[in-house]
Amino acid sequence: MPQSLGSSRPFRFGVNLLAPAPLDEWRAKCRRAEELGYDVILVPDHLGMPAPFPSLVAAAEATERPRLGTFVLAGFWNPTLLAREVATTDTLTGGRLELGLGTGYIRAEHDTAGLPWGSPRERVDHLQRTVEELERLLGSDEHQPGAAQRPRVPLLIGANGDRMLRLTAEHADIAAFTGARTSPAGTLEPITAAALDERVALYREAAEGRKEPAELNLLIQVLAVDEDRSAAIRPWLPRIPNLTEDEVLELPIVLVGTLEQIVAQVRAQRERYGFSYLTVLEPNMEAFAPVVEALRDE
Repeated sequence: MPQSLGSSRPFRFGVNLLAPAPLDEWRAKCRRAEELGYDVILVPDHLGMPAPFPSLVAAAEATERPRLGTFVLAGFWNPTLLAREVATTDTLTGGRLELGLGTGYIRAEHDTAGLPWGSPRERVDHLQRTVEELERLLGSDEHQPGAAQRPRVPLLIGANGDRMLRLTAEHADIAAFTGARTSPAGTLEPITAAALDERVALYREAAEGRKEPAELNLLIQVLAVDEDRSAAIRPWLPRIPNLTEDEVLELPIVLVGTLEQIVAQVRAQRERYGFSYLTVLEPNMEAFAPVVEALRDE
């Protein structure tokens, strides 16, 4: 059995905004996220979706309270140019930026952009160089532009593999667990609850020497507030053919049931894994809001 991790960290909730929109509509949905109680407004890094940094600046102008983050930047970025983007965005958002980084997992996007894809090892190498170079550049008083937050903008790394988890343990303020692995075909396949226990345990072993523990994040992929859990999950089963219905319902990235059941599951996952920061996708923003409200002060 996994060791109980307690509930020392209060919950935080983020929403990942996926759909491009004209300025007025973008501002309106950012304000709506704030009204619903979300702590972080996030933007991904995929072709066909909003460009992260200008979108976050616009979100800052429309809101007052939420933090603003990339969730997560793929391997498109040159570290020196990225440092300029991060520092400028942090300044223009009033020091509200949280920088999320990953390796990327969609080869077609790199091909479309005319960028090298690389092996898994090469993509992790690039991410490690990016993290180290950002720390060097943004940690220097001589770097211009300078970021608003000191000693640095909080760093989130999305990870699942062994080397990525060790990199996350060494550098990240927020450890984001994908709850999935990349298949040979380049798609994300969910990992079981037991497999996630093992991933979190590996991360914690690597992070034992940290001065301050990181915040642990999980992206919720499937959400349905429904009394009939079996009926609610049925449309998703063909997408996860290697798991039974019961195994899918047990996945940490799946929250399905009544409001009370989902709230209980979120609490249980914080106790089991340490996940205090949960992210949902934009289509689930409204449906998840009652969960945010129920757990607001915990």
